[in-house]
Amino acid sequence: MNAITATATTQALKSHLAQVFAQYPVEVAHGDGVWLHSRDGRKILDFYGGHAVAGLGYGHPRWLAALERQSRQMTFQTNALPMVVRERAAARLSKFVGLGLDTVFWINSGAEANENALKLAFKLTGRDKVVALEQGFHGRTAAAGAVTWGALEKWYGFPRRPFDVSFTPRDNPSLVEKAVDRDTAAVIVEPVQGVGGAYEVGKPMLQALRQRCDETGAMLIFDEVQCGVGRTGAPFAANLYGVAPDMITAAKALGNGFPVAALLMSRRIAGQLKYDDMGTTFGGGPMACAIAEAVIDTIESESLLANVRQVSAYIRSSCIIGPVTAVQGAGFLLGLKTSRPAKEVQAALLAKNILAGTSADPHILRLLPAYILNEGHVDQLSDALAQISA
Repeated sequence: MNAITATATTQALKSHLAQVFAQYPVEVAHGDGVWLHSRDGRKILDFYGGHAVAGLGYGHPRWLAALERQSRQMTFQTNALPMVVRERAAARLSKFVGLGLDTVFWINSGAEANENALKLAFKLTGRDKVVALEQGFHGRTAAAGAVTWGALEKWYGFPRRPFDVSFTPRDNPSLVEKAVDRDTAAVIVEPVQGVGGAYEVGKPMLQALRQRCDETGAMLIFDEVQCGVGRTGAPFAANLYGVAPDMITAAKALGNGFPVAALLMSRRIAGQLKYDDMGTTFGGGPMACAIAEAVIDTIESESLLANVRQVSAYIRSSCIIGPVTAVQGAGFLLGLKTSRPAKEVQAALLAKNILAGTSADPHILRLLPAYILNEGHVDQLSDALAQISA
C-alpha cells in the first residue's frame, strides 16, 4: 500500500471513528520487538510502548504461544464456572508481587480496577472520603476520574463527584497527617506518576502515607497501572520502595496488549469479602489469564527486571544531551526534562524515526519502552537528541 492509499484508508476510517484522540502522524502497519513499521515504509524505534503496554515488545514468541494455546482450548467462560487457568494465573501474580497481597480479582482495565478498589474501601470502612495526590491520574470513569487531578476542570463530564475527594501535594510528607483523617476511607497514589510527568513520589512520601493510614484505619491503594508489572525494574513499585499497600491495581503491561487488569488485596481485605461485593463479565477470561501468566513467566525467565535496571541506568548516564537537562522517574517509566517544550523535542525525534511520549508537564518527554530494550537502542536515542538544538 503506497502513502496516498494509506492516507485515503485512514481518512475513510476516521469518518466512522469518534474524533477524541490526538494522533501522531504515523500509520502503523505492524511491529516486531521494539520496532514499529509504518504503512509508508518507515521503521520507527518505539520508546513509547503503546503507552506503557508493550512490556515484552511486539510479537514476543512466548506471548504468541500462550495466545494460540489458550485460544484453542477455551476463549471465554463465565466466572460462574471455575477454571484452573484463573487460579493458576492469580497464584502466579500473587507470588510475583509478594507483600502479603495474596488475593486477586481479575478485571478488564486499570480504571475498573481502581473503581473496585475504591468501592471496597468505602464498603469496608463505612467512610465517605478519599485522599489523592496532586498531579495523579487514575482513569476516566466516575470514581477513577473523581480522584484524578484536574479532571473536573478538563474532561470529567459527570454532574458531580460520587464522593468527597481532597488532594494533597505529592512531595510534602509533613502534610499527610492533616490530609488523612478518620473520615478517610482510602488514599490512592501512583508510586511513580505517569501522566504527571514520570514523577517518582518516593519512599518518604509513601512511608508517610502508610503510617498515617495505619493510624487512622484508612486503606492505602497503590495505582500501579502504569508503573507496575516490572516497569520500575522491580515486580511492582511497592517492592522497589519497600512499602506494602492494602491494595494494588495493575493493568497495561500485565497483558502486553491483551486487555487484562487485576486488583490485588491483602488478607485483611480478602477476609471481609462477600458474594456480589464485586462482579465482572469479561474479567478473568481464560485468554486474559493465560496471557498474564505468560507475561510474568517471561519477565522472570528472561531476567527482564535486571535488564530494565541496567538499561535505565544507561539512559540516565547517556541521554542528558541536546535539549535534555535531567532525567527523572524509575526503571522504564522515565521523564527526560527538556529545555524547550517537550512536544517540540518529540516531533523532532519522530522526524528521526524515534517515538517518545509527552506528559502533563510541558517540559517532560516520557519514555515507556519495552523491557527488551538494549543499550544499542539507547545509543540511537542519544545520537538523535544530540542533533536537536536546546
